[in-house]
Amino acid sequence: MATASASCAVSFRNSFGVSKPSDLGFLSSRLNGLRICFPKLPPTPLTASPFPTPLPIVAKRVCPFTGKKSNRANKVSFSNHKTKKLQFVNLQYKRIWWEAGKRYVKLRLSTKALKTIEKNGLDAVAKKAGIDLRKK
Repeated sequence: MATASASCAVSFRNSFGVSKPSDLGFLSSRLNGLRICFPKLPPTPLTASPFPTPLPIVAKRVCPFTGKKSNRANKVSFSNHKTKKLQFVNLQYKRIWWEAGKRYVKLRLSTKALKTIEKNGLDAVAKKAGIDLRKK
């Protein structure tokens, strides 16, 4: 047995560039008592952050022009049992012609804001809401 572990140590020393026997570690197998030799490697640093990965950015369900957002309401069953639910805003992706910029602007807005833009114009509604259309 001693010659087998010595030859194992020599082969590991040669393959990993280990010169001293103290640089090798030994484990005892619980199955049949064999000694297993392995090189002592430095501990690998943690590359992952200890904090969980952030969730992907999702667009809010809020209209930028009118400020409309989800409403908390009760869902009432036939037995009058009330459970909470959200009533979302009717948001639509629309391409609207911007006369001052001489181009189309793609916006996500509520249908109420769409009616207001048709009535007052895109520039007036965007100015009132404090939205800069040049960025988009």
